[in-house]
Amino acid sequence: MIREILTYPDPALKKKSAPVTVINEKTRELVRDMAETMYAAPGVGLAAPQVGILQRVIVIDVSAKDETPELIVAINPVIIHADGESYEEEGCLSVPKYAANVRRHANVVVKALNLEGEEITCRAEGLLAIAFQHEIDHLDGILFVDHISPLKREIFRKKYRRMQEERQEKG
Repeated sequence: MIREILTYPDPALKKKSAPVTVINEKTRELVRDMAETMYAAPGVGLAAPQVGILQRVIVIDVSAKDETPELIVAINPVIIHADGESYEEEGCLSVPKYAANVRRHANVVVKALNLEGEEITCRAEGLLAIAFQHEIDHLDGILFVDHISPLKREIFRKKYRRMQEERQEKG
């Protein structure tokens, strides 16, 4: 089932998510819904808080459109190693129509649980490393716009306020 994606400035996006303590059918249903929602959007990653569930669950798929999908499910993900530097443009399904360059690590190693409750370790670079950092930030109530300069963040906020006002006027 495709779920509604919360958008900025929804207060739920700024809340820290709780660890998953039991992986059950409800968890599997959430992951299925998140994957379907992410692919439909379309996006390369989605965190549970973006669909209003404050649990530490993310889904990522950075495969190209013409490639076979490679869904990564990470429950309670933690970055255990990070190095290098990347400065790439990012967007977010929860911050539509806005993109900005964000400084991230170029390489990360992420430890998490899969849907069977087994511990997995993912070594990531490039877009996958950026996606892991971006989605794990969501679990901690951090949006990519929190990483941009104060001046750019203020410009972003003003632009978003105007967009919301225009939407309400059309409403």
